[in-house]
Amino acid sequence: MDLKKIFLKEACPTSIGGQAIMEGIMMRGPKKTAIAVRLPDGNIHMKTQPSPSQSRWAKVPLVRGVVSFISSLVQGTKILMYSADVLEANYPEEYEKDKFDVWIENKFGKEKAWKLLMILSVAIALILSVAIFMLFPTVITGLLSKVTDSVILLNLAEGIVRLAIFVIYIALIAKMGDIKTVFQYHGAEHKTIHCFENGLELTPKNAQQFYTLHPRCGTSFLMFVMVIAVLAHALMGWPNVWIRIISRILVLPLIAGLSYELLKWAGRSDNWLVKILSLPGLYLQKLTTNEPDEKQLEVAIAAMKAVLPENDTPYFEGLCDLNGEPLREEEKHQDKQQAEEEEKDESTT
Repeated sequence: MDLKKIFLKEACPTSIGGQAIMEGIMMRGPKKTAIAVRLPDGNIHMKTQPSPSQSRWAKVPLVRGVVSFISSLVQGTKILMYSADVLEANYPEEYEKDKFDVWIENKFGKEKAWKLLMILSVAIALILSVAIFMLFPTVITGLLSKVTDSVILLNLAEGIVRLAIFVIYIALIAKMGDIKTVFQYHGAEHKTIHCFENGLELTPKNAQQFYTLHPRCGTSFLMFVMVIAVLAHALMGWPNVWIRIISRILVLPLIAGLSYELLKWAGRSDNWLVKILSLPGLYLQKLTTNEPDEKQLEVAIAAMKAVLPENDTPYFEGLCDLNGEPLREEEKHQDKQQAEEEEKDESTT
């Protein structure tokens, strides 16, 4: 890993960030957010909308980390569900709803069902994350208290158990076909942002030369959380299991806040200390990113171009070109014909 290609003094820092979704990318700029989804026929479906406005709390150090985490979780879930809806609407035979989704939609109506599913998804994600990655490790590590009473060793062991669970979880889901694709789009997102930050023209060829790893990635944030948690928990000793569980939940916002500040620092600095602190997160990203193909880079670049500050194209939803601009009707027809011809060629070969 050549850190000089990840932390560049010549890079122009940007606040643009993204998220890999089902068959696509979300890019969020200072003023505009773009959601780009590659349809099975080869076209790119895009929706652009205003970026969520920041509350005053989102500017307060430490507090903004918690606000940003919750906002990202809610917005990320919305966008993930939107990408699934786009694929299902365009190709219902390939992306069929499960029985629970159908039942809840019939029970509450489509709009209310969508909101309810989003709330349930966020709540379940939070509960499972805290239970699996925060509470379960401390309960398991508590068994070691019969062997040693060293606060440092017990908290270090808890941190190792937590990291091991996380790595095993990522390694297992990475083998799933759909997740492999999501991780490819994750890599495409990072390569595209690197390309832009280095002042190169946004093309798949230029973007492909960069790493799939980026210091501002959410994976690095999670690594910071796990490392800082070990230090924070060590300061609280090793009380009984119930006090440990409660204390870990109460101190989590502070840990998230500190981790966010470290992530922001890592994104705008290239000094040796930042590189050392960022290394574990960068290595962890090797699990959550895959090398993208040219088509996936095209989607990421289209989303990036759509949210650049100088892009004054009105908000829209529909098919777009590789520059993130809405297609005219005649262009849509030409693209459809081209896709049909390519499909025929593939079937004959």
